[in-house]
Amino acid sequence: MIRKTSRLSITRITIADAPFILKLVNSPTFKQFIGDRNLKTEEDAANYIQSWALGNYAKHGFGPYIVRAIDGNCPVGTCGLFKREKLAYPDLGYAFLPEFTGLGYASESAQAVIEYAFNDLKMPILYAITNHDNANSIKLLSKLGFNQIPLKYDANTKVFELKASSID
Repeated sequence: MIRKTSRLSITRITIADAPFILKLVNSPTFKQFIGDRNLKTEEDAANYIQSWALGNYAKHGFGPYIVRAIDGNCPVGTCGLFKREKLAYPDLGYAFLPEFTGLGYASESAQAVIEYAFNDLKMPILYAITNHDNANSIKLLSKLGFNQIPLKYDANTKVFELKASSID
């Protein structure tokens, strides 16, 4: 377990999470703001988990994590850390099923993953990348203490930064 909050558990994703990941990546908001992963079957999702999650754990020691509501052990979304070639430090990323948005789960899990990154992994800086028109994500990143920076990732995104020293 990476972290546990009063309402959520945050753990590594496993192949057993393929049905949930298939549902998540095919949700309208995931496709709109993150992109179409073209996963059509649970086997596709299992292969995606193998390269996306398990590959990141092996290569970097961190990656995406599954977020479950403790009451019922129900998966509600993902939140994690991603190392991208264009960025010097990992970025925080999250995605939740539409029926679990607006409940504070993204904020709660993001805060837990930020604490994990700074306290356990000793990262000095985290980035966050969001679609330029994803108002909810921009608002959440601001609430978490991230500041937009002029770094360009691509034409459709905004980049935000949070320094470990700013939350001490």
